[in-house]
Amino acid sequence: MITVALPKGALLKDSVARFAAAGLDFKAITDPNNRLLMVPSACGRARALLVRNGDVPVYVAYGQAQLGVVGYDVLREQQRTVAQLLDLGFGGCRMAVAVKASSPYRRAADLPAHCRVASKFTRCASDFFGALDLPVDLIHLTGSVELGPLTGISEAIVDLVATGRTLKDNGLIAIEDLFFSTARLIGNPLALRLDTGLLQNLVAAMEEQGVEHA
Repeated sequence: MITVALPKGALLKDSVARFAAAGLDFKAITDPNNRLLMVPSACGRARALLVRNGDVPVYVAYGQAQLGVVGYDVLREQQRTVAQLLDLGFGGCRMAVAVKASSPYRRAADLPAHCRVASKFTRCASDFFGALDLPVDLIHLTGSVELGPLTGISEAIVDLVATGRTLKDNGLIAIEDLFFSTARLIGNPLALRLDTGLLQNLVAAMEEQGVEHA
């Protein structure tokens, strides 16, 4: 039986639709009355685990799920040992540096050395500022990082930006992008090596929907 880790939240609906088009119907997992965290497919030959976006690579890396769907931002941040199979194209957003609109900074390089930067994605932020050779003091937050510049805990933030409305509503602006993120299909490397064709056929069916290799 194939086990697929599906992310709660914004990526779920499109993830279910992609698997349905490839022959695995997990639509029951999107039922508002569903309370199950492990849902069998309509055909009974697969099951879906409903987990947080950030937990998808964990289940796949440890082999409890052979496949999963997760944002590229999470893959960059966690760097788990998983195989990136397909760029699914939906859930597009950008990882960006943002500051108060009233600040004088308009590029990341304008930030002063050793300034404070708040983020949920401290590894991505560290890699970015390291490449700029700009030392910063990273503050890890798990909630609304937009509060960082507003409260003065940080001069800037690194966070995902989709429409930019949250930044605008809170008086912030994005000044530089780190990378663009979309949903990715990932796989467990060992499961893929031992695959007798089930996983390969499923990935091929999803690729035929017009997606591209990651």
